[in-house]
Amino acid sequence: MNLRHATQHQLRIFLAVARHGSFARAAEALHLSPPTLSLQVKQLSESVGQPLFEQLGKKIYLTAAGQTLMEACQDIESRMERLSQDLSALQGVERGSLKIAILTSVKYTVPKLLGGFCAAHPGIEVAMFVGNRESLLQRLASNQDDLYIMGQPPEQMDVVYETFADNLLVLVAPPQHPLAGLRNIPATRLLDEPFILREPGSGTRLTAERFFAGHGVALKNRLELGSTEAIKQTVAGGLGLAVLSVTTVQSELALKELVQLDVQGFPLIRHWQVVYPRGKRLSAAATAFKDWLFERKSSVVR
Repeated sequence: MNLRHATQHQLRIFLAVARHGSFARAAEALHLSPPTLSLQVKQLSESVGQPLFEQLGKKIYLTAAGQTLMEACQDIESRMERLSQDLSALQGVERGSLKIAILTSVKYTVPKLLGGFCAAHPGIEVAMFVGNRESLLQRLASNQDDLYIMGQPPEQMDVVYETFADNLLVLVAPPQHPLAGLRNIPATRLLDEPFILREPGSGTRLTAERFFAGHGVALKNRLELGSTEAIKQTVAGGLGLAVLSVTTVQSELALKELVQLDVQGFPLIRHWQVVYPRGKRLSAAATAFKDWLFERKSSVVR
């Protein structure tokens, strides 16, 4: 074993494969070709002197050596992050880096605030990941970002969460829907209506299902879609109703491509949260962006 030949680049690639559980997904995330990634892992394994992964069927698993190396890589990553934070603190908020991960529903508002933040702090390098709840929870569990913006904080993780804005959920339909224009519609009128739902585990879906179940209505699931844009287009095409964050449909409502149904109990009120692991030391850049969000939170719900 001669780890002196191992490079930081190889360790970063190895950690990505371990986290994704897939060479292909890790290559995609790192913007590398699969052969290049596989070669780097092979060379690292040769430096270690033991195999790092084993394949059973179509899945890959860490070997004992791989598990030990992954823990060491996570420790190195954590130490490097703390070093970066300490150096950033010495430079103030005019230098440094910021990594945030946001829910797809927030991409209609938070990026605009991020643009203002970047203009005010041009020396900060920013990376933003946009994904569904499951992908954000995976990244949160492995501490890949500085801040996470989502609706419902995970109950199974020890995190800090701070509410910074309301998230109003509205019920939308195509303009020609028979209920369009009616006032004070009872929830029970929707008993036989087909719904376009987000993927299982979505906070929006869970909130809608809970609300309707409380009124004796089991939602008829016509389609499950993981994309807000796809849901909006499907509703506009007349395939069903949907519960969506009002921030995601403002343009369609203004253009009358969709209509908001006046159902009793709506809008449903949820909240946007800034989330990060408990005990995490936020960098000066992350703290500055969090403060920026709270100072301008009113623009998130406009």
